[in-house]
Amino acid sequence: MSSLFERFDLAGIPLDNRIVMAPMTRSRAAGDIPNEMGALYYRQRASAGLIISEGTPVSRQGTGYLYNPGIYGPDQIEGWKKATRAVHERGGVFFAQIWHVGRVSHTTVQIAGAAPVGPSDQPGGMAFGYNEQGTPDMLKASTPRQLETCEVRDIVRDFAQAAVNAREAGFDGVEIHGANGYLFEQFLNPGVNDRDDEYGGSRENRCRLLMEVVDEVSALIGAHRVGVRLSPFGTLFDMPEYDDNGETYLHLAREFNKRGLSYVHLHDQGGQGMAPMPREYLRTFRDTYQGNLLLAGNLDQAEAEKLVNDGTIDLPVFGRVYTSNPDLVERMKNGWPLAEFDPSTFYGGDARGYVDFPTYEEEQARKARQALIDEKS
Repeated sequence: MSSLFERFDLAGIPLDNRIVMAPMTRSRAAGDIPNEMGALYYRQRASAGLIISEGTPVSRQGTGYLYNPGIYGPDQIEGWKKATRAVHERGGVFFAQIWHVGRVSHTTVQIAGAAPVGPSDQPGGMAFGYNEQGTPDMLKASTPRQLETCEVRDIVRDFAQAAVNAREAGFDGVEIHGANGYLFEQFLNPGVNDRDDEYGGSRENRCRLLMEVVDEVSALIGAHRVGVRLSPFGTLFDMPEYDDNGETYLHLAREFNKRGLSYVHLHDQGGQGMAPMPREYLRTFRDTYQGNLLLAGNLDQAEAEKLVNDGTIDLPVFGRVYTSNPDLVERMKNGWPLAEFDPSTFYGGDARGYVDFPTYEEEQARKARQALIDEKS
């Protein structure tokens, strides 16, 4: 049997297999509240060893996309309970990806049209807000306002509360979103972070916010229930390249080693049209980080199996193919063909392209019924 279908011990949490469903923004939550359709979406995919939820903002300030379910209000906690219950009923394990977009937002998404916030006032990225006609649209992010030092500490508290809320909602753990050009990566990157307080300047200072959040969240829910997502060498959302990039993430790896986290989740942005993360760097990170290592980034089954078998990673993470293949585990296990995904339905909309993709067995049964009808006609 392929190593992908073996059971796995995730820091004391048993997984039925090694296949992970990636966090993917789908923008289907009216009023930013998780709903029944979202619960069905996750239930359909609960044969994954681990599901990581779409990014769920820790505050309204941390939101950059319309219809994005948050984790900061009581109605949102109740909404997420529908999804966690649905996944657990099928025996799945479910982590919430907790998220602050930083500068990657738009005034139409913020309270009273406020500016987004970031480590500096440098703009960058795209947001999903309202255009001049009042229609939901992908827009250039608004110019941010630089966070005051006291406000940075408020964000630590927001993440801590979000982690507590996630556990109340029934999630098995949380993934802190430190990747893809959002708030933590903005602080890590000296090309964006030009601060002169304790959160800017040196490598240790640029990493401080992320490490404070990791420590605070771990103290509240247990480090074995905390994962972190990172994207070394990532340039998504106008993140500039910088010489200290590789060493910055190795510094984080060494710090994470001291903390006994559930996992570190690396995202190779090569699958999104950016420059790929060098495979030799992946091996260097693996040699530095001693805990469970996840990798996302346009993997197919063959490459995932190779990386697991040679010890480079522990768990492969699959994204876009999970939108159109709710039974991805079963398809891979049986060698069944994969259904093509539809990028036009990724963000916003209704059930189409969200919860209407059949499993392989459902599709075969439908074809068999149709064949019988055609035979009789």
